[in-house]
Amino acid sequence: MVLDGIAIDRIIEMAWEDRTTFEAINFQFGLKEQEVIDLMRREMKPKSFKMWRERVQGRKTKHEKLRTFEKGRFKCSRQKSISNNSIAKR
Repeated sequence: MVLDGIAIDRIIEMAWEDRTTFEAINFQFGLKEQEVIDLMRREMKPKSFKMWRERVQGRKTKHEKLRTFEKGRFKCSRQKSISNNSIAKR
């Protein structure tokens, strides 16, 4: 599979996000976890890659099977509703 620069940037962004699973990246781009790791190693500076790997290893939110919350979007119980947001009503 050949990925353009925009797709590579999006994969890197998704890989850095704590709550975006490797399964979500696989679903959207067809890349397995090891392929994402290889892409990150290839596209990032060595120190940035090392920092990312330390952050991701063992993180439960990066794997659907290890998550403790229900499937779907995680929402904190303290998160306020934005239904009265004036920007959304424009």
